Amino acid sequence: VLPRPAAQSRVHMAHPGAHVPRSRVVMVNTFERTVNSATKAAIEAAEAATTSSVSAPDADKTFVALDKSSNVIDDDGLPEVYDAKLIEAYWRTQGSALQQRWTEFLAVSVPYITRVTSLLVQGGMGALERNAAPLARDARLNMERLGPTYIKLGQMMSVRPDVLPQPALDELAILQDNVKAFNSAEAMAVLEKELGRPVDEVFSAITDEPIAAASLAQVYRATLRETGEEVAVKVQRPKVLSAVSKDLYVLRRAAEVYQNLMKRLAPQQRTDYVALLNEWAIGFYTELDFSNEAKNQMALRELLKQEGVHGVLVPRVLEHLCTRRLLVSEWVEGTKLADVPREEVKELIAIGQEAFLVQLLRLGIFHGDPHPGNLLKLPEGREDGARLCLLDFGLVANVRQEDRDVMVSALVHLANKDYTSLVEDFVDLQILPKDTNRGTVIPLMDRALTPYIQGGGATKYAAAVSDMYGIDGTARGSAGGFQAMTQDMLTVLNDIPFTIPPYFALLARAIVTLEGIALTGDPDYSLVLEAYPFIARTLLSEDRPEVQRALQEALYGTGPGGAARGGQVNARRIASLLNSALGVVERNGGAAMDLDRVPEDGVDTGTALRYVLSDKAASLRELLLDEAVTAGDLVLRQTMRRALGSLDATAQSLVPPLPFLRENVPSPFDVPGPFVVPGEDGSLLPSTDRPPTLATPREVIEAVAPKLSREEELYLLSLADLAGESMGPDAAAIVNGDAAASAPLAVPRLLLELLERGAGDDGQSAGVAAALRPLLRAPQLPPSPADVFARAFTSGGRDAAHHADSAGVHSSGAASATSETIDSLVAAARSLNDEERANLEASLRIVAGRALQTGHQRLTAALGVRQSRQRATASPIE
Repeated sequence: VLPRPAAQSRVHMAHPGAHVPRSRVVMVNTFERTVNSATKAAIEAAEAATTSSVSAPDADKTFVALDKSSNVIDDDGLPEVYDAKLIEAYWRTQGSALQQRWTEFLAVSVPYITRVTSLLVQGGMGALERNAAPLARDARLNMERLGPTYIKLGQMMSVRPDVLPQPALDELAILQDNVKAFNSAEAMAVLEKELGRPVDEVFSAITDEPIAAASLAQVYRATLRETGEEVAVKVQRPKVLSAVSKDLYVLRRAAEVYQNLMKRLAPQQRTDYVALLNEWAIGFYTELDFSNEAKNQMALRELLKQEGVHGVLVPRVLEHLCTRRLLVSEWVEGTKLADVPREEVKELIAIGQEAFLVQLLRLGIFHGDPHPGNLLKLPEGREDGARLCLLDFGLVANVRQEDRDVMVSALVHLANKDYTSLVEDFVDLQILPKDTNRGTVIPLMDRALTPYIQGGGATKYAAAVSDMYGIDGTARGSAGGFQAMTQDMLTVLNDIPFTIPPYFALLARAIVTLEGIALTGDPDYSLVLEAYPFIARTLLSEDRPEVQRALQEALYGTGPGGAARGGQVNARRIASLLNSALGVVERNGGAAMDLDRVPEDGVDTGTALRYVLSDKAASLRELLLDEAVTAGDLVLRQTMRRALGSLDATAQSLVPPLPFLRENVPSPFDVPGPFVVPGEDGSLLPSTDRPPTLATPREVIEAVAPKLSREEELYLLSLADLAGESMGPDAAAIVNGDAAASAPLAVPRLLLELLERGAGDDGQSAGVAAALRPLLRAPQLPPSPADVFARAFTSGGRDAAHHADSAGVHSSGAASATSETIDSLVAAARSLNDEERANLEASLRIVAGRALQTGHQRLTAALGVRQSRQRATASPIE
């Protein structure tokens, strides 16, 4: 049944004796060898699968949400809840039924596949495009002829405008909920049997014909006799359990053919494709259990409410009327997404995406079949604010917490094109083995995934890959690019033993469907980049160790092996991550996130402050407490050391310029005096365990404020730059330690700015600020020579412009930015709610307490040793 490759005959069909470019011959020959090898392997794989026995997939390790509380055998003898042993026992009693179904499948599918292949070989893609409409219609009719299982496959492909032409999408869209309905008399018989009483005892009215018909059931609109409430009544198709069970065996046979084919073509691959099919099959079988669907629907309705997901409605279930074959829920007025204009679909993308990401990454339970027939656009003006309705919860999957954590980490690394760390994520997800050759994998990841991050689906992905490999349409470029791409594909198949976990079958189905819907509304949609704000909010809010590690990697960067680097946090990355969480994303050339750049149109400082103080940023606030202690310590140490240098130089300048005095008069900071190490309670009085000791002011300052290392200097400069960009040069001077030396007016000027901006209607505060303003415009004190030398050595002269700004030479742009930032901070401070104010006060207490503790430990370590020695050498009389 497999068509013979016609690549070689097509070359000879060119003009006899005509010159064929060598590059084209190479490309065609490569293609011919590949087709011949694949055809031979396919025949061998099919023969091997045909001779093997077929068994039902095991459900012990499934990720599908199953209700195993009870299992009933239906009238035909099949279990209503998936059970491999019971299903196998049933089909052993059915003679050759499975083999007959396999023959039916081949009889329908092989002629169609042969027709498509012939068109492709004879006329290329152009021939397929010209015949798109009749091919699509035949495909849809074949799926309907084969039954519910294949209709499901058609539904999944009906939302991929990047993969299929519009005629195919139009035909397959019919499968979403316009499948040929079964007789309503049969439906009423099923309904009455499931209710256990006449239909009119429960419903005062019910439509004569179904409102919608899908692959597994059809829906009627009815009115409850008892309450008058309008409801949706979903009735299962008769005999559908038997048909689906049979088809799953057939598809398993096809999966075994593919598994045998991959063993021959790519023996290094470890993916169990039969297990992937099994997981999908178990999920499909479970969709036929409407009691399980009702429980899934009620669970997700409640969970999404608890998570505060806005704009999404999950209909209420009337559980007392539901059975294995009957589902009754509240009636919801809306428009199927398949019938909504593209521009309106685009408006709903963010709502649907948020709901799915909450399910997948936060709740660990997600809707596995979100095709357009299961999504409704709701009318404007609903009281609950909902705009999108989710239907059909028959297929719901679970994801373990550890897998969700790695997925979050992987999305961060993927968005940032950090493929070195992404390899480690794939190892944790068991997609790659621990002994993966990272040097081989990382470049291939770059070439395979970077085009996907850019968005636009399969169409733009193919264009980006062609551009990457230099397939530019010319014979030479196409031949060279094709060979390079083929080589990379062979490397992936032969040298990288990757595995696709079974639960990816359900996850991929949901993602493929949702991404297809999004691409319908936005042809440039990128799932990875659009999901990043949600990922940022997750990193900032959750305090579990796994999420904290991902947050640290995002803020510190990663080192070898994917671990977070040490050192200080990157302040720009904090600002970038906050902007991402609030929906403002900075992209690097449109292809990836740029965590090291703050968006030009980013959120104001006040908004960022309020977000940090909210419970939404609890994880970040915990991490920032440590960083605030570190930053405060560096600022204090630098300020004290620069104040010491400035005051020392000033004191020396007061000594008369006589040689004998300059040489013999010590600095006041080198004159020892009695000193008591403060107690842990802040007490300054001496005690038996803290007697006075002799120490110079310089020694005390050196103990409390040790010299900054080169790394600490650079970190402090980065903080000063950020402070300067957001709040002006005075803030930069304070952070950089100049407030007590070369820029003594920086602190009062900044406080004055805050006083003026925060005065509001307080005339007295405004008057004080106006009176002080002229006094603070006096010239700055000149820096000491030692300070100038030290700053020049550590900063390479970059502070010259800063000194000019600190002295009062402010550009209008800088002054405007400073005013806006201060206004934003003042407004934010005024608008803090009780919870945010409490978080701020608690954070300040923690920072102050840790700073005092650090200072006490340093003094004790430096001067406590001297006290011990003095006590040891003192005589009893002393």
